[in-house]
Amino acid sequence: MLPRLSQEPIVTAHRPTGEVAEELWQRLLAEPWPLPREALPPGTALVGGAVRDGLLGSLERQPDLDVVVPGDALALTRQLAREHGGTCVVLDAERSIARLVLGGWSLDLARQEGSSLEADLGRRDYTINAIALPLPAAGAAAAALVDPTGGLSHLGSRQLVAVSEANLLADPLRLLRGIRLACCLNFELDPTSRRWIESHASQLAQVAGERVLAELEKLACAAYGETGLALALECGLLGSWGADATITGTTETGAAALSALGLNQAQDRGLEAEEISWALPLARLTALLPPEALAGLRSSRRLQQRSRALRHWRQELGSVGGWDGLPEAGRLALCSELEADLPALLLLLPQSAAGLLERWRLPSDPLLHPAPPLDGLSLQQELAIPPGRLLGRLLAHLTLERAFGRLVAGPEAHAEARAEVLAAAQSWWQQHAREGGEDRRRD
Repeated sequence: MLPRLSQEPIVTAHRPTGEVAEELWQRLLAEPWPLPREALPPGTALVGGAVRDGLLGSLERQPDLDVVVPGDALALTRQLAREHGGTCVVLDAERSIARLVLGGWSLDLARQEGSSLEADLGRRDYTINAIALPLPAAGAAAAALVDPTGGLSHLGSRQLVAVSEANLLADPLRLLRGIRLACCLNFELDPTSRRWIESHASQLAQVAGERVLAELEKLACAAYGETGLALALECGLLGSWGADATITGTTETGAAALSALGLNQAQDRGLEAEEISWALPLARLTALLPPEALAGLRSSRRLQQRSRALRHWRQELGSVGGWDGLPEAGRLALCSELEADLPALLLLLPQSAAGLLERWRLPSDPLLHPAPPLDGLSLQQELAIPPGRLLGRLLAHLTLERAFGRLVAGPEAHAEARAEVLAAAQSWWQQHAREGGEDRRRD
C-alpha cells in the first residue's frame, strides 16, 4: 500500500459545501485516476472511504474508490474493463456491485439503491460514510457534497454516529465495523449508537465467520487496536465465540491480556516497527480468541496452530516461572515450534525478555533458530546409517547439543568441527542402535 498523503482536515471550518467539494476534488486528483471521469455516466457519485478520508486529510495515494451509478453497474464495469484493459470482478450480482481493477487501482461500482442519491446514502451504516461527491461534467465546477445525514458535522466533531438502528441490523457486521471505525479514526462512539450495538450484539453471530474475522484482523492491526478489541468485548459482540473466557492455565481474561498489548508497550519491549506490524496483531488475536473461536470464525488452520502454540507456551512459561525455569529440551521445543513467532510470545509474557529478542534477531543463533549441525543426508552418507525414526532422534539430539554450545558445527563448519560432530553422532548411534536391537530381542 502506498503511503498516505499528509494533509490537514477540511471539515473543521464552516465553509460552503461547494468550496469543500472543490478542495476535496483537488486532493482526489493528486494522483491520476486509472480512467477518465468522462468514462463514467452522468449521475455518478463518489462515496465511502475515499470521500471520508479526503475530508479528514488521511487519503492514501491510490485510494480504493467507491462510486454509485444510476444504472446497471455490472454491465458498466464489464464495459470499462474491455475499453480500458482492466479486470471486472463481480462482488454482488443481485445488488449489481462489481470491482474494476486497473493499473494498480481498485474501483467499486454499485447500482444506486432507491429513487435518489439521498435515498441511497440514507441506507448506509454510519453518517461519515453517507457523504457523496457527485462527479462534475467535463470542465464544470465541482458540485456540492451531498450529506443528508449530517456526516460532515460528525466528521468535524470526530463522532461516529449510526444512520439508524435499522441500518445496523440490515447487516449485523456493521455493529462490529462501528467499533473498528471509531478505533481506527480515533472517533468517539455516539452513546445512542453504542446502545444500539450493545442491544443487538448477539446478532453478530448470524454473520459469516470469515467476515467477522476480517473485521477483527483489521482491528488487531490498528495502532491502538487493543482499545477497539476491548470495546468490542465490553459491548458483548464476541460472547458467542467465548472471546472473554479465562485464558487456560491463568486467571487472566482476554480483556485483561489485551490491556498490555498496546503500541507503546510493544515499543517499550524493544520491538522494531516491522516486528510490531505482524507480532502485535497476532498477540492481540491470541489474547482475544481461543483457538476454538478462531475455528468457529473459519480462520486458516495456520492461524489456529500459531495461536494454540502461543497460548500453550505462555501457560507453560507461567507454570515454571519463566524462560529460566524450562529445561533445555523445553527451551529447544519452544524455539522450534515458535521460531518465527517468538516476538509475539514475548509480548504476551508479563515480564520483558529483551535479551531473547536480541538473540532472535540473529539468524545464526543455534537455539533461537535451531537446526542440526549436519543434515540427515550427510549423516547417512558419512556414517552409513539408514533413514528412519532413529535417524530423526539423532538429528534432534545433535540439534540440542548445538543449541547449547556443546557442538559448534553448521553448514559451513571447518573440518575439525565437522569431524567432532560426526564422532558425537557415531557414538550416539552406536549406543542407541544397540539399545534398539536389545529391545527388539526382548520383544
